Amino acid sequence: MIDNLTFNVAQLLKDPVGATRTGDVVADVGHLAPELQQVEDAPAAVLSGSVRLMHINDGILAQGMLHTQVMLPCARCLNPVSVPLDVELEEIFVPTINIVTGKSIAPEEEDRALWVDENHILDLREVLRQDVMLASPIHVLCREDCQGLCPTCGQNLNEGPCDCQPEPDPRWAVLAALLKNSE
Repeated sequence: MIDNLTFNVAQLLKDPVGATRTGDVVADVGHLAPELQQVEDAPAAVLSGSVRLMHINDGILAQGMLHTQVMLPCARCLNPVSVPLDVELEEIFVPTINIVTGKSIAPEEEDRALWVDENHILDLREVLRQDVMLASPIHVLCREDCQGLCPTCGQNLNEGPCDCQPEPDPRWAVLAALLKNSE
């Protein structure tokens, strides 16, 4: 899949303030945000939606709503869970080259991800990577009452109990010894 995350905004920067363009965004979430711990062998999650680019005094305002469905592991039993993600995009990108004179501009914006490069290409990759990571839940559960895995044998306790005997907490050993002595 070819990601569609860059836009040439040269003509938009030449247009009057308030001019807009729209574009479709399609990106493989696995390539966009590899640090998102998706389930192995899950179908590729595709982030898609439309983006509106508007020429403003400071540069280009990018706005859009993007959607995807990712497979993440349950935090307790590691079973795959389908999680819908809605990613809201709203950022201002600043040019690094004056479109009329061709002279270099030193942007006040320190974040290079928000710069329109010298070829007038606006790249949404880093901004969307951050937005996907922010939109993804920290703690995913397959169900509210998930029992998780046995810490000894690894049995999925949702499928039934295991034969492991729980090890006593060593902090209670002294009290257990007192109980044995009193019997």
